[in-house]
Amino acid sequence: MIASVTRHNWTLHDVRALFELPFNDLLFQAQSVHRQHFDPNRVQVSTLLSIKTGACPEDCKYCPQSGHYNTGLDKEKLMAVQKVLDAAADAKAIGSTRFCMGAAWKHPSAKDMPYVLEMVKGVKKLGLETCMTLGKLSQEQTQALADAGLDYYNHNLDTSPEFYGNIITTRTYSERLQTLAYVREAGMKICSGGILGMGESVDDRAGLLIQLANLPEHPESVPINMLVKVKGTPLAEEKDVDPFDFIRTLAVARIMMPKSHVRLSAGREQMNEQMQALAFMAGANSIFYGEKLLTTGNPQADRDMKLFARLGIKPEEREEHADEVHQAAIEQALIEQRDASLFYDAASA
Repeated sequence: MIASVTRHNWTLHDVRALFELPFNDLLFQAQSVHRQHFDPNRVQVSTLLSIKTGACPEDCKYCPQSGHYNTGLDKEKLMAVQKVLDAAADAKAIGSTRFCMGAAWKHPSAKDMPYVLEMVKGVKKLGLETCMTLGKLSQEQTQALADAGLDYYNHNLDTSPEFYGNIITTRTYSERLQTLAYVREAGMKICSGGILGMGESVDDRAGLLIQLANLPEHPESVPINMLVKVKGTPLAEEKDVDPFDFIRTLAVARIMMPKSHVRLSAGREQMNEQMQALAFMAGANSIFYGEKLLTTGNPQADRDMKLFARLGIKPEEREEHADEVHQAAIEQALIEQRDASLFYDAASA
């Protein structure tokens, strides 16, 4: 059995070696690591709602919500608290366990923070895990969100430090890392990942994962996005990501951050069922669920459930209620893996 080791000292040489493994060997290693920490047939399900859409002052070249580009996106003000809570109730009804709220801001304003905090409190009362992505945070704002009961804060690094300046110029990489540090200091969980398909190299993909895996604590959730090309953005004509390269990145993320949920995130609408099945084999165990992912399409809930049924996958339960179930499934998976290894060794003798 391939034992997983939680590390925070990854080098480019180490990660290049993982990317260069034969595809089958890489997936075997990733799946082996995955089974040591998770039920291999459970996937965490989240719903993401855009609570404030468009007119963002950031110049992220992939984003249809940036005010720098004309993408035809309708701009919307911050949603009313009750509308957000109604959407959260709908998400819970279709099987989501985590409700994520995203606002197209560089940072939240003082006038909007009270409404944001009420959203967090209201969604918590519904029995859902809460997640928000609001841009850069001050230390005071971070603590206010934690005091309101926010479980997760999403703040993606997007890419490697070396390639970052080609994609964004209105916020520095160090500012992103500072927000993550504030979130951790306030006692919240971190959701942070990146995007593939922006013209980056394999070393840039490795560099992104190194930044995440070498944090003092690994992010609890690591979304791996495939670029959704939107007309009007500077990246609208970028070359498609090779599906096997995408799966390789998921597998490497799983090996480097063995206890994190690796989320199959934006771009899933462009993936066929076979690619999604490979993604789960590579160690992805979280998805966004519903018809929209902020402003872009996402596979509909019934399609997801039909695929889950065909693969024998079930939605993961809330973390605080699922420890015993997960542990029993993990132990069973390890027994099966041990038995398979013994059979292989005997057959090879």
